[in-house]
Amino acid sequence: MFGSTLANNRGNSAASAQLVTPTRFVWPYGGRRVFLSGSFTRWTEHVPMSPLEGCPSVFQVICNLTPGYHQYKFYVDGEWRHDEHQPFVNGNGGVMNTILITLPDMVPTGFSPSSMDVDDFSHRMADPSQDSIPRMSAVDLEMSRHRISVLLSTRTAYELLPESGKVIALDVNLPVKQAFHILYEQGIPLAPLWDFGKGQFVGVLGPLDFILILRELGTHGSNLTEEELETHTIAAWKEGKAHISRQYDGTGRPYPRPLVQVGPYDNLKDVAMKILQNKVAAVPVIYSSLQDESYPQLLHLASLSGILKCICRYFRHSSSSLPILQQPICSIPLGTWVPRIGESSSKPLATLRPHASLGSALSLLVQAEVSAIPVVDDNDSLIDIYSRSDITALAKDKAYAQIHLDDMTVHQALQLGQDASPPYGMFNGQRCQMCLRSDSLGKVIERLANPGVRRLVIVEAGSKRVEGIISLSDVFKFLLGL
Repeated sequence: MFGSTLANNRGNSAASAQLVTPTRFVWPYGGRRVFLSGSFTRWTEHVPMSPLEGCPSVFQVICNLTPGYHQYKFYVDGEWRHDEHQPFVNGNGGVMNTILITLPDMVPTGFSPSSMDVDDFSHRMADPSQDSIPRMSAVDLEMSRHRISVLLSTRTAYELLPESGKVIALDVNLPVKQAFHILYEQGIPLAPLWDFGKGQFVGVLGPLDFILILRELGTHGSNLTEEELETHTIAAWKEGKAHISRQYDGTGRPYPRPLVQVGPYDNLKDVAMKILQNKVAAVPVIYSSLQDESYPQLLHLASLSGILKCICRYFRHSSSSLPILQQPICSIPLGTWVPRIGESSSKPLATLRPHASLGSALSLLVQAEVSAIPVVDDNDSLIDIYSRSDITALAKDKAYAQIHLDDMTVHQALQLGQDASPPYGMFNGQRCQMCLRSDSLGKVIERLANPGVRRLVIVEAGSKRVEGIISLSDVFKFLLGL
């Protein structure tokens, strides 16, 4: 519930006749008892602030303020405090926050910017276009993250299981080539691995494995020829991959990466954290009714897309309880963006030209540790996108045995994948899912919750010039505050 409303109608009759504006004051930094006082109370009255429902560390109150400049401070557990993230000034009473209340036709007068330490105000005066971008408050962000965290902590992986469907697992003794064809024919990007000898699931085979195998074929053909690929098993490849990654156990033997898995009763927040921390596309949901976990049952492959769909379903009719959903994506730290002129970027956005070699594209996917790269023309306008899962298209007609990675272009590789059935990563008949920088976070989340959609390319309206990219993992890192 909101705190008490204070009407600023003290003083002479002229002041009391003025219009007032309901103004929300927020203290998002915790405390046991929090009060608000300011020039609008003549500093004589302490207005009690109330904890926000569902977020006890955030206090708020609504006061009716007359037009003009006001100063205020918070009285938290017996100590005067100010909010360093809001405009403030140094005055005779120490550091105080300030706020300007204007009516639609009111022009501020008697204001000296030099008397205030308000960087945001100066920035907006220098760049009027910023006035159209709503500002995300700390309280809205914290409240939204708290509610999402509570939801995910009280829901389990069991809720991700579809009413019907199938999950494909591969025997570790299958030849890599056969596994390659199975994934292509089934239209799936990855599959859990079953070891009959151990009686358990031991790993996952995915697009990155095939990328590394094809690079091995192309670079060191004598080590793994196409003929050897006919009989080379998944287990042998995983052991060889452990050698490459220098993963060894205590005896010095190769030790493949252990399987990342979850149980049906693990909460969705833990599931999302496992996916993010291990940088995987999905985790198997495995259940065993026995204490020794023998006879495990593979129930589902949990992904961030399924968890996001759960969030959308829960808040569909109460989106106002997540204020950050209304924010345009350009106003929040989300995704990877093309830096503007004069800006620097610690993580530049990788792009490809259609005539680039497939070998260079695969190397870029591995080195940049990304799952997809936009394909652009000479004007940087979006043409297509090449993702890790597109590698399975090379299984068609044994194309992988007939081409050299440096001789095939990205365009030719994408052409091979057009006949894939069923096509993985397609939604509404489109491979490239796009959005605009002005789209709201809520709109972006709805699109990413669709099956097969793992990322959105941010484009400029009209020209389709690529401005950035947002992935499922980007969204979850932001929502969970990672």
